Amino acid sequence: MSQSQQVALAELKEWLKEETASLIEPLRTRATDLLTEIKERINDVMESSQKILENSEREMEKSTPKTYRFARNANKLGQNMSKIMEAIKVPEQVGYESLQTLYNDLARSQTAAEQLRREAYAYITPYFIFDRRRLDATLKRLVDITHEFHDFLTTKYTKATMAEDTSGTIDKFVETLNQANETRNEREKVQQREKILQEKLQETQQKIDQVKTKVELTELLAAEERIKELRENVKHSLRYLQKPFFKLQSLARSGNIAIPIDEARKLGEYLNDPFEALAAEEEGYPTLKGILQKLNEAIAHSKLKLKSTRLRKAQEQIDSVLHKQSLNTLHKNCAETLSQKNKMLKSNAVENLQNELAQLQSQLRELQKESEFTSSRAKALENEHRRLQEKIETQRKELEKIAFQLTNKKIQVVFAEAT
Repeated sequence: MSQSQQVALAELKEWLKEETASLIEPLRTRATDLLTEIKERINDVMESSQKILENSEREMEKSTPKTYRFARNANKLGQNMSKIMEAIKVPEQVGYESLQTLYNDLARSQTAAEQLRREAYAYITPYFIFDRRRLDATLKRLVDITHEFHDFLTTKYTKATMAEDTSGTIDKFVETLNQANETRNEREKVQQREKILQEKLQETQQKIDQVKTKVELTELLAAEERIKELRENVKHSLRYLQKPFFKLQSLARSGNIAIPIDEARKLGEYLNDPFEALAAEEEGYPTLKGILQKLNEAIAHSKLKLKSTRLRKAQEQIDSVLHKQSLNTLHKNCAETLSQKNKMLKSNAVENLQNELAQLQSQLRELQKESEFTSSRAKALENEHRRLQEKIETQRKELEKIAFQLTNKKIQVVFAEAT
């Protein structure tokens, strides 16, 4: 098995040019010869058209009634045929695109010329016989060279076309390599930023943990945890009274039952935050008891109706609070804990620590957002870089395949790898 020859990407165009010169140059020479011949054939048709113009003008000048109309039609034929031929632009440089464009122009022009010829001949016959024959002969030779030109393009010139296209393929390959390098550099920057953000996150979290270990803040946090627990206890202890409280409030607002202003206000507090409402009560929680007595009266007078099971549980809870002092310990704990928290909140040390903690937590949230975005960006760049690497490999193999088809030599395109 023959060994592959290594060719540097920067030298690939010149290498291909040298390797294909013996194949491509004769094709380019033949293409140049064909262009020259096509020009000559077009000129021949234009000369035939010019001859028709000259002969028809001389005949028109005679003003012979018998031939004037035929001469005028012939004159128009010569003018239109000349315009059709003038529209064909033969390129100066040989290249597949310009040659293909020329062939397309020739095909369109010949179709137009044939249609013009068929339409015009009926109106100039039987006159201008020799002019018509001369025009037909030059058009035939143009058609023949066009067919030969087309065969050359579609069969023999294909390797020259491949060589021309290879230059663009190499440029695209270089562009992909540059994109991969840019993506790699951007990925490295983002990864470095991601690393810095992780360090800042860890540092900020450590500062938050340190602040939380301060005695003043530890006591405040313990009080808040205790309040959280007590809030659940109060909610549980008054769970069967929430629905009756709501109905009692509706009755009071509609005027169906009279409740003192302080009790009505307190009733709203028990509905919104039972813990705060109970903790703010005086010893023996007299306002709550007053509300419960109004609740009992409303039930007794059938102003407040509940389902039997819910009614029974509500009455048991009312009795427990009014007559068994079931909330004494809970009320005391709530009041004391809330008082302790309020005192600590008034402390300058606690206030400063809270501000510091709030600021650090805000910084932490911003860092987390930026870190998430950076991480997402890094993954996107990694995927893009992987896609470009795959594209590079595909394009490299394509170039090596084209080189083999053109030169019958196996090569390996080498370049600075984008990692």
